[in-house]
Amino acid sequence: EGSDGKYHVGSSSMKAPAKPIAGNNYGHHCKPECFRSRHDDLKEMLDSNKDSLKLEAMKRIVAMMARGKNASDLFPAVVKNVACKNIEDPNQLIRASALRVLSSIRVTIIIPIMMLAIKDAASDMSPYVRKTAAHAIPKLYSLDPEQKEPLIEVIEKLLADKTTLVAGSVVMAFEGVCPERIDLIHKNYRKLCNLLIDVEEWGQVVIINMLTRYARTQFLNPNANEVLLEEGEEKEFYGSDEEEGKEEKVEKKKPYVMDPDHRLLLRNTKPLLQSRNAAVVMAVAQLYFHLAPKAEVGVTAKALVRLLRSHSEVQFVVLQNVATMSIKRKGMFETYLKSFYIRSTDPTQIKVLKLEVLTNLATETSISIILREFQTYIKSMDKDFVAATIQAIGRCATNIGEVRDTCLNGLVQLLSNRDELVVAESVVVIKKLLQMQPEQHSDIIKHMAKLIENIQVPMARASILWLIGEYCEHVPKIAPDVLRKMAKSFTSEEDIVKLQILNLAAKLYLTNSKQTKLLTQYVLNLAKYDQNYDIRDRARFIRQLIVPTDKGGALSKYAKKLFLALKPAPILESPFKDRDHFQLGSLSHLLNVKAGGYQELPDWPETAPDPSVRNVEVMDKRKEKKKVEKPFYSDSEDESRLTESADSDSNTGSGSESSSATEESDSGSKSEDSGGESESEQQEKPNRKADKSSRAQRNGLELLKLFWHSRVLFVCILPCSAQTISPTFSSLKTYELLHRLTGEGLAVGYCFGRQPFVRDPHMVTVQIQFTNHMDTEARNLRVREPRLQSGMRIKEFPEIEVLPPGETVTTVMGIDFCDSTQAANFQLCTHTRKFCVSIQPPVGELMAPVFMLENEFKKEQGQLMGMNEIKETLVLGEACQSDYAIVQRVTAAANVGQVPCGSDQEFAGKTMTSNSLVLVTVITKRDRTAQLTVNCEKMVIGTMLVKDILHALSQ
Repeated sequence: EGSDGKYHVGSSSMKAPAKPIAGNNYGHHCKPECFRSRHDDLKEMLDSNKDSLKLEAMKRIVAMMARGKNASDLFPAVVKNVACKNIEDPNQLIRASALRVLSSIRVTIIIPIMMLAIKDAASDMSPYVRKTAAHAIPKLYSLDPEQKEPLIEVIEKLLADKTTLVAGSVVMAFEGVCPERIDLIHKNYRKLCNLLIDVEEWGQVVIINMLTRYARTQFLNPNANEVLLEEGEEKEFYGSDEEEGKEEKVEKKKPYVMDPDHRLLLRNTKPLLQSRNAAVVMAVAQLYFHLAPKAEVGVTAKALVRLLRSHSEVQFVVLQNVATMSIKRKGMFETYLKSFYIRSTDPTQIKVLKLEVLTNLATETSISIILREFQTYIKSMDKDFVAATIQAIGRCATNIGEVRDTCLNGLVQLLSNRDELVVAESVVVIKKLLQMQPEQHSDIIKHMAKLIENIQVPMARASILWLIGEYCEHVPKIAPDVLRKMAKSFTSEEDIVKLQILNLAAKLYLTNSKQTKLLTQYVLNLAKYDQNYDIRDRARFIRQLIVPTDKGGALSKYAKKLFLALKPAPILESPFKDRDHFQLGSLSHLLNVKAGGYQELPDWPETAPDPSVRNVEVMDKRKEKKKVEKPFYSDSEDESRLTESADSDSNTGSGSESSSATEESDSGSKSEDSGGESESEQQEKPNRKADKSSRAQRNGLELLKLFWHSRVLFVCILPCSAQTISPTFSSLKTYELLHRLTGEGLAVGYCFGRQPFVRDPHMVTVQIQFTNHMDTEARNLRVREPRLQSGMRIKEFPEIEVLPPGETVTTVMGIDFCDSTQAANFQLCTHTRKFCVSIQPPVGELMAPVFMLENEFKKEQGQLMGMNEIKETLVLGEACQSDYAIVQRVTAAANVGQVPCGSDQEFAGKTMTSNSLVLVTVITKRDRTAQLTVNCEKMVIGTMLVKDILHALSQ
């Protein structure tokens, strides 16, 4: 350092340090090591627990930045102090906002901090913060793809989240980071299906699209059997032995049985067709189109038609998808044909798409209506729309041969239209139609040749010239004259017209050289010096091909075959024909081009993957523990009673069990009677009138109540044995659990016994009937691997060791459906096979009858008003005109009991699991109408029960 305070270049041991920071105590004599330690000091100050040191460090950093110094290496420490404090804030909104800001900083140096923040937020108590963590995952992945593996661990953790607020966001993160890892979805598949109805709308769209691709990899094609049937119909009546053998193999192929998880997805997405969000409806529609059996796809048609009342942007997207769906599923939109009629206020792009749909839906029965509609569209002032309408008429004529002549005549009439664009488009379409039957329509070709002087649209003029040249033998007198006129105007024509003039000249030279030889040479000479090189090349090619020379070309002898070869008629196809390979509702489908980020829709698997991968082992805290309840008798008496009952079971059946159950029922009925007496006495206290008549009436009602309870308890003591066939099985409504073809000869049906399940009063009694149609005995019939929704329980029936051929046996099992109509899925096993089956209860089987007097009924009904009450007016069916018939229909639809001595038809019941009251009232009127009222604490059960009873009474 010199006297002037500056560093001299000649000193190799000294380098110019940076200028000192304002406010620090370091002098000019600081070395680079001191400068690095200065930053280390600032980092230590930022990492300290004292706010004063952090504040001082921030001041120094700001001062460095103000003087233009590089402080980038301090950025992570600053961010950690600014963001992490807010990430640990007690307010969930601040924690989420801090994580959102942190994840939006696109600087790679803070990636470790972002990763730690996301992992902490994924374990946060607030679902809103966990949702924000899911949103931050794709941001971090786009910043650093190497963080994929730790991010997948976070995604796997968030996928197990049972909160609806998180579900949509984590699936979106899954789609953005690791869409190929479907193994992460296996364990969460059923949960996502069940949560779908409660997820926010945009989350529903993401989940449905993801589950569509998942289902295409895990389930079999539900329409595969229809393809086999179609192939079988095409076979000849007589065939060889080999073909017969193949047919036998096809027949032996197992019929398609939809996987319960596949059905779960379809069932849980169907209610979303009523969503107010058009994107959700569209997502469900594409799911059904790609996954559902053909017979079930039609349920989406009404919802899609409803979307046509939305804004034009929504209409455009919906109509794009409807146009694709209507090609393969034409029948699903036939009943809504008028919904696609075009309004004058529709934008042009909407009009064109509706035309496309109407053309796809045209059949022999509806073509007359559609063509009448098209005639009005041609009068529109929108020229593009008119041109599209004429093209649609041409497509209808191509697809439906019966109306081809009618369409052709209508298009010929349009040739006299004043609008040149209408005439030009008609000429183009007529040209395509005439190629199918040219010999029958030579008059039309002559008529079009006369119009060539008036039509100025290049495409139309070129089409007429092509027709005259292609079918010049049908108009031998007119064709040379047309060529003469076109030769005069050759230099002023458009390029497309010039090319067709050259083609016309070549064809006429080959067929009528005497009249057209000089004209052809004249046209070729004009084309030889044209400005367009395509026309010049075409002229040279044609001259060498058709005009003989001394040298002679090798192709000259094939000139007629080249120019006058029979050309196939054009096929007018819909531009949406091949778009279904894109997933409906996607941007790629809309553009008909694979867009960036699009994921291909997988093909159906040949064989079904293992469905057990979706089974979740639930640690049920409510494990059955053998609890010894305090008996009515003493311990010694109870032991002796149990011993006697065991002895009697081994010898004469369950005699002592029935006697003890009768004793318990007597005691129970007495206690209930005493309770009833106390309630009735409390109700009569304000009146203080206890005369003999009222007392006798009350005693009569109590005897009626005693009879009710004894009737119910008498059913309770029936033995539950696998070898006992219930006499009432045939009288109850039965459902198919396993078809005999699917079960390889074992047919299984079930019904709801409507009697208390002995082992658990909260369970619904389900009677299972096995029938062996095989030639061999079935052994070890049992239930395994129940897959139940949260809260549901099942009591399996005792294992049936042997079922001989041709025999039938009935057993009983209990299921606690947890007051829901969700299906109970389990495996029905034999000694050789396992069959996945499911039992789904009607809402009326989730309850048990309750005895109730009319005054009690009115009192309980008064407490279940407002949102707990549902009223509907209906017209009674012809078979429901008597009170007896109404009682039969109501009790058949729901397991409820009639209130005795009621002024109206009143019924009472309670749900099996929660003991919630269900009150039903039917008030009949003179005009064959009735008012149905259902009061229930559970509004969902009440709503579903109203629908079932309405259906039963209106038949």
